[in-house]
Amino acid sequence: MVKIDILTLFPEMFDGVLNSSILGKAQEKGIVQFQVINFRDYSESKHGTVDDTPYGGGGGMVLKPEPIFRAVEAVAGDAKPRVILMCPQGRPYDQKMAEELAGEEHLVFICGHYEGYDERIRQYLVTDEISIGDYVLTGGELAAMVVIDSVVRLQPGALGNQSSAEKDSFTTGLLEYPHYTRPAEFRGWKVPDILLSGHHANIERWRLKESLRRTRERRPDLLEKGELPDEWKALLAELEEEEKNSGSESE
Repeated sequence: MVKIDILTLFPEMFDGVLNSSILGKAQEKGIVQFQVINFRDYSESKHGTVDDTPYGGGGGMVLKPEPIFRAVEAVAGDAKPRVILMCPQGRPYDQKMAEELAGEEHLVFICGHYEGYDERIRQYLVTDEISIGDYVLTGGELAAMVVIDSVVRLQPGALGNQSSAEKDSFTTGLLEYPHYTRPAEFRGWKVPDILLSGHHANIERWRLKESLRRTRERRPDLLEKGELPDEWKALLAELEEEEKNSGSESE
């Protein structure tokens, strides 16, 4: 079982997300255990103050170190969990990191608000800073939900069919191939004949080729990250030849 603790000032934001769909079922199966903590409870101030004005002046408020340190130390105990700060300055999140975090037994997410964090939280408490994109959200809660969902669905037994996760976009380094279901024809649009053939080897080859086609069209940068397998190179060559022939026919 993986244990996930979430430190936030707005615990109610997580109620629906953690108790629905795959995440809710994973809890029921004992695959994951969630705990949502309001770190305001760890403030020593009688008013529950967790932020203050920044030294040196400037706009906004900065989260104080004391409540967050106490909260993390309380949930960690003697263990050494991965302590994750959701932050636009963090490492860009991707499927490889999701797979890495999925192998951990205990994760702690810190969701901040206001102008930012006291720098000592970054320096002496967290193990990872994660960004889900080059934009700024009101707080870290939505970003944490994205990361948690991507990690839990990789846990054995979380999905009805584990092979679904293994073939997701980015897991193989490619975008996922197109999917079709019944009916075989809808408004004149037909499912590709190969998918109705029952020939599994040909179907797998078609799926790989379509993954390469979609990746080449939408995310060519993914194909530039390293040496490609020979089969991929051969299929990419086929795609290029098809495009040339298509261009010649249209002239």
